[in-house]
Amino acid sequence: MSYFDTLIPTMNRALARRDGGQERNHTNGLKPMYEIKETDEAYGLTVYLPSVTKEGLELTAETGELRIIGRRAWKQPEAWTALYRESLDVPFELVLNHDNAIDADKIAADLRDGVLRVSLPKAEALKPRKIAIK
Repeated sequence: MSYFDTLIPTMNRALARRDGGQERNHTNGLKPMYEIKETDEAYGLTVYLPSVTKEGLELTAETGELRIIGRRAWKQPEAWTALYRESLDVPFELVLNHDNAIDADKIAADLRDGVLRVSLPKAEALKPRKIAIK
């Protein structure tokens, strides 16, 4: 079973926060689009975050959890009047639970052109190994 086989059902509730046992959406329904890929060495998380800057983004890894918190900062030129706008200037939070199969010290993240790419290296115990036959 893959690490993400247990993670995917949890992701469907990524914007929910637990308050007294009740789950509540505290981000006005804003949910960043994301995808997860896997190789033998690592998991790759790609999160699409248009209008988010590095200064408006926080990524933390705790025991059993990866948390992305941010705010879209849509800037409208002074001479413009928005007639219609889908890009909301609201906070968001994406929480991904995991089974600690990640080497947290080697997590790397890069934000370019509104796309956050996070490399989550697998813990050594999960990597495939060749076994010598005697």
